[in-house]
Amino acid sequence: MLTLTEEAVSVVRRLTNEPESPDASGVRIASDPDTGSLGLSLVTQPVPGDQVVEKAGANVYLDPEAALRLNDQTLDAVVDTQGQVNFSIAADQA
Repeated sequence: MLTLTEEAVSVVRRLTNEPESPDASGVRIASDPDTGSLGLSLVTQPVPGDQVVEKAGANVYLDPEAALRLNDQTLDAVVDTQGQVNFSIAADQA
């Protein structure tokens, strides 16, 4: 299962914890069937069939293909000096 770093948790919570956002709001990672690449979007709830990864109030939803590809991986996030968020994926350290 995908794990989240503390920084990723912080960034996801910051992106999804708006007063008007539903409690189930989160980040969804899905594969593009045309390109095979993974995309990330902000959503108000998971899509049926999504794997749910929750940590300290941060919700990340993975479509079945993304869940398979990201098994045993770690999601990290960095916010640069201009406030731009960059997510990265790395293999879990055993």
